[in-house]
Amino acid sequence: MRFAMPVMFALFLQAMYGAVDLFVVGKFATPEDVSAVTTGSQIMMTLGNLMTSLAMGTTIYFGQQIGMGNLKKGGSIIGSSIALFATLGLIMSVFIPIFASNIADIMHAPEEAFSRTVDYITICGAGMIAIVFYNLIGAIFRSMGDSKTPLMTVAIACVFNIGGDMFLIAGLGLGAKGAAIATVSAQLLSVIFSLIIIRRKGLSFEFERKMIRFNGEIIGHVVKLGLPIALQDFLVGFSFLVIQAIVNDLGVTASAGVGVSQKVCGFIMLVPLAFMQSISAFIAQNVGAGKMDRCYKALKSTIAVSFFFGVAMFALSFFKGDMLTNIFAKDEDVILAGAEYLRAYAIDCLFTCFLFCFIGFYNGRGNTTFVMIQGLIGAFAIRIPVSLIMSNWEPVSLFHIGLATPCSTLVQILLCFGFLFITRKKAVPNRPLLPMDN
Repeated sequence: MRFAMPVMFALFLQAMYGAVDLFVVGKFATPEDVSAVTTGSQIMMTLGNLMTSLAMGTTIYFGQQIGMGNLKKGGSIIGSSIALFATLGLIMSVFIPIFASNIADIMHAPEEAFSRTVDYITICGAGMIAIVFYNLIGAIFRSMGDSKTPLMTVAIACVFNIGGDMFLIAGLGLGAKGAAIATVSAQLLSVIFSLIIIRRKGLSFEFERKMIRFNGEIIGHVVKLGLPIALQDFLVGFSFLVIQAIVNDLGVTASAGVGVSQKVCGFIMLVPLAFMQSISAFIAQNVGAGKMDRCYKALKSTIAVSFFFGVAMFALSFFKGDMLTNIFAKDEDVILAGAEYLRAYAIDCLFTCFLFCFIGFYNGRGNTTFVMIQGLIGAFAIRIPVSLIMSNWEPVSLFHIGLATPCSTLVQILLCFGFLFITRKKAVPNRPLLPMDN
């Protein structure tokens, strides 16, 4: 809990970070701007999660090395990770703006909001290098068991983003374009301030500039652990992009309503999300130390705490959804559309407390290939097909389309329980699970 609380506060600020964009746009701009930010932010969130998930390879690998007492290797792991993610960030910063119009077209951005969606994607895409490093810094410190420094970096970004949104959207009336500029600028400033803090604070291991290079062995371990997680998260995110595209065909109001409800979800899912991130580093270090009993106890404890909050969030979201969506929109139709979609996510609150804790547990244990497989089954065998069926079920309802999410989560939970039963029977007590055991 001591480790998870700063992670939860960081996720809260991260949710605030994205929510402020939609709040200010919803209150001071048009439904077209809300739709543009909704579609554009869903795309950027998917790409950002891709990089965050790939960085989990660094978190797990470094965490296992710490658990085995091999702290000296830390500098080389971090240096190679910086080289890898800098390259990926630069590639995306070049190509996303080039294909921004094509991406908006694929997403079926409503015609009235199309140009604003392209503007949002172009600006955020050009700043992907800052977004990548912003996420990498958090992954590095969580691997060391430090959840307070990432909290500080998110807090810095949140403050700058709020100020930027108020100035660019409420003050200058730039709408979706202003939200994108504020987002990228805030994350860039956060990275700069974070590096200053790290330089003054120092690291618990030796690190020199010459260590920033491509070390094939280290990058191989990082990619082997992180790529399955990244692929799973990307394709799961892709399934939500498909749902967004389906909803976009229903018009600006439905598109904006779904975007509003997704921002609310960033808050109602905070506890299981915090445990998913924190338990990965906790499990990785205990696996490295060969203390598997503590890993299973952590899984049970986090599920119990998450379920308690999940029940409360279900009741609030299912019965008072319009009160929550009203925070982010002024248009009555958008508020009601968001509340309708949110009722489906409310049901998912009862399930994610199991799924997210399982995912964090398996990631930390090194079973990232299984995490990828169960995620792909949930996304492509359940979520997308169910959403397509529901979108053609007359009368079309955002609640019915949204039910695709809890349906897929339930199937994934069953897979996780099955895998736990199989692997626990085969597990060798108190033996460290190394990256190559994946």
